[in-house]
Amino acid sequence: MTPASLRLVSALALAIGLCASGGASGGASAQTAARPPVEQAQSQPRAKNVILFLADAGGVASVHAASVMAYGEPLRLHVQQWPNLGLSETSPVDAFVSDSANGMSAIVTGVKTHNGVISQGPDGERGRRDGTPTKTVLEYAEEHGLLTGVVTDRPITDATPAATYAHSNDRGKWGEIFPQAFSPRFGDGVDVLIGSGRTEIAEQMAANGISFDSLARAHDRPIYATLEAAPAGNRRPVVVAEEVDVRAATLRALDLLQAGDKGYLLVVEWDAHTDDPREGLEHIAALDRLIAEVQARVDLDETLMIFTADHSFGLQVDGGRRGEPLLEGYEAWKARDGDERVVRLENVTVNRTHTAEEVPALAVGVGAERVRGYFPNTHLFDVMMKAFGWTPSSGG
Repeated sequence: MTPASLRLVSALALAIGLCASGGASGGASAQTAARPPVEQAQSQPRAKNVILFLADAGGVASVHAASVMAYGEPLRLHVQQWPNLGLSETSPVDAFVSDSANGMSAIVTGVKTHNGVISQGPDGERGRRDGTPTKTVLEYAEEHGLLTGVVTDRPITDATPAATYAHSNDRGKWGEIFPQAFSPRFGDGVDVLIGSGRTEIAEQMAANGISFDSLARAHDRPIYATLEAAPAGNRRPVVVAEEVDVRAATLRALDLLQAGDKGYLLVVEWDAHTDDPREGLEHIAALDRLIAEVQARVDLDETLMIFTADHSFGLQVDGGRRGEPLLEGYEAWKARDGDERVVRLENVTVNRTHTAEEVPALAVGVGAERVRGYFPNTHLFDVMMKAFGWTPSSGG
């Protein structure tokens, strides 16, 4: 055998040995590293659609309590059956406790900022100086030609929904925030926009010489006062109501977005603050039922669904027995109409403030396996971008 033949045989033997043993550096990681980069990229399925569900203030304790209150047992929520789970850390750049502005901005832009600042970088200062606009996953979706939708029970200009489509150094500037939905930086703007806050938004816009009617005329896009008023034939409805039925609004949005060919991004928020324990926990349970309903209507082979919160809240379950109501003592507390800082029921204590604990992040569908372990909330932006197969651009 020639020297060249001996070298070839030795190389083949070494390769066979490495495959049989899992590689010199340990199992699948060595085999994966040996794959060509193009092959690795092609092996990763991409999501056509992403749906982000946000329980505002829905921390771990609140999610647990919602299951116990609604079903008398832990771990009965639909999202608690999802296989991919992580804990998302929510702090702003200069403190430990987040508000909704920083919390949601970090999720949808991948950049932490200051409390009170909406989708701007930490170089901004609340109410005093604009920061660098940070590009949201909704703006990326618009840039790529996907359909987009935002649904909330809160004012459509409130921090959580506003972070998806607007940029502001102060979450309270509703009169400046809402018109940004009609002057998008990318694409043609949010396709389905449904939320509450009509009276307050109108008042703030009026101070800037703007009205719903003038804004609608300028952009040839009606702004309806109720979901029912929006004609079925309107494929891009804007609804700013006094109150919103989140289930009806979400299913309407889903129907409209699923009619597109390229895919969609849908963001749904439901307030879960437990200042009023029953109301907050009921909202989590209702959102969970809605999530189950939505999941039954989508194809998880092409859709990523994420459930998380923007920050945690001071609720703890510190008592109770199976077969007894979790919120024992609630009616008596409600009758007192108490405005105390701490709510003390038989089995539940609520310190009525945001807290710094990590919040749950659960996922199912394409790319859901990336939701695991402890991570900063900015990781969820990466999860959504990678699911779509997009690379963040350097500019905002």
